Amino acid sequence: MHLSLLQILILALIQGAAELLPVSSSAHVIVAEKLMGLDPADPQLTFLLVMLHTGTMFAVIVFFWRSWRQSYFSSSAALQAIGGRVIIATAVTVGLGLTLKQLIEKILLKGGEIESLFSRLPLIAGALFGVGILIIGAGLRRKDRPTTDEITLRDSAWIGAVQGLCLPFRGFSRSGATISTGLLLGIGKVKMEEFSFALAVVLTPAVIGKELMRLLHAHAGAEAVSLNLPLLGPGLLGMLASFIAGLVALRYLAGVLEKGQWKYFGYYCILAAILVAGLNHYDLPVGR
Repeated sequence: MHLSLLQILILALIQGAAELLPVSSSAHVIVAEKLMGLDPADPQLTFLLVMLHTGTMFAVIVFFWRSWRQSYFSSSAALQAIGGRVIIATAVTVGLGLTLKQLIEKILLKGGEIESLFSRLPLIAGALFGVGILIIGAGLRRKDRPTTDEITLRDSAWIGAVQGLCLPFRGFSRSGATISTGLLLGIGKVKMEEFSFALAVVLTPAVIGKELMRLLHAHAGAEAVSLNLPLLGPGLLGMLASFIAGLVALRYLAGVLEKGQWKYFGYYCILAAILVAGLNHYDLPVGR
C-alpha cells in the first residue's frame, strides 16, 4: 500500500486534533482511512499512527508542562500525592482494560483478537453515542454545585475505571470520558483537565509500545523495519503536523472548558455516531 504525503498530512491533522479533543481520534482516523480507501489493519498505517501518537504526546507535555510544574512538581509532597493518584488510576485502567479485552476475546470472539473489532463502524458509532451521553451529562451539571481542586484516591479509582472502559472500545473518547467523570465527581475543570492528560502521558508510551510489538509480531522484525523505512521521512513530517494540531486543539479545549461549553462536544459525538452508523450502509473502498 502506498501512502501519499497528502494522506499522511490529513491523518496527522485528524489524529492531532481529535486525540486531544473529547471526540475520539480512533473513530475519526478509522473513518478517514476507510473513506480514502486505506486498510486500517495495514502495517504501514500501524507504523504511521505510532509516530502520530508520539507527536500528540509531546504536544501534551509542552502544553501542560508549566501548570504541572507549578502544581505537581512544586514540592516533594505534592509530587508524591499526585504520583499516588496517577498510579492508582493507571492500575485500575490496566486491570479493567485487560480483563475486558480477555473476556471479549475468549467469550465473544472465541479466541480471536480484539483488534479485529476496531474498524467495525457500528461498534464505533455505539461508543461515540455512549461517550456523547456521558459528556452531555457532565456538561449539564449545575453550575452552582460546589467543586474542589482535590482529587481523592477514590476519585482516581473511578476515573481509572472509566478510562479502562475506553481501551477496548474505539470511539469511546479517553479524554471525554475521564474529564466528564471528574466533572461529575465535582472536581474543578482546570484540575481535571491537568489530571486527565497526566494520565495520558503515562498511558501513551505503553500503547505505542504495544502497537510496535504487535507490528513486529505480525511480521518478522527485519521485514517489518524494511517495510516501513520508506514511511519514516513522511511519518516524521506527520508527527510534526500532529504535534502542532495537538497544541491548537489543547488551547481550544481549555477555552471551551473555561466557558462552560463542554456539553457541545457531547452533541458532536452523538451527531458523529449517527453519521458513522449511516456510513455502514455504504460500500466504502475497503471492507467494514
